[in-house]
Amino acid sequence: MCLGIPGEIVELSAERGDLAKVEVAGVRRAVNIGLLGRDALAPGDWVLVHVGFAMSKIDEAEAAATLDLLRGLGQAYTDELDALAESDIT
Repeated sequence: MCLGIPGEIVELSAERGDLAKVEVAGVRRAVNIGLLGRDALAPGDWVLVHVGFAMSKIDEAEAAATLDLLRGLGQAYTDELDALAESDIT
């Protein structure tokens, strides 16, 4: 199962304009932000991440509610976090 998981942007890449470092449940990974545009995002913003791409910008309240819901899925959520931790798109 593939899930869209909320992540907080912690850093915009200085080398690549289409990448940002995003933190999801303590895991930090590079995520492609090309679909949203670099100028629309800043550290502290929340995005919905799916297969290494930021699909949409969301607010912090929506991110918190979605994370609560996802935690309730149990193993599917854990599997998605494991896949994120093992990924590297750089």
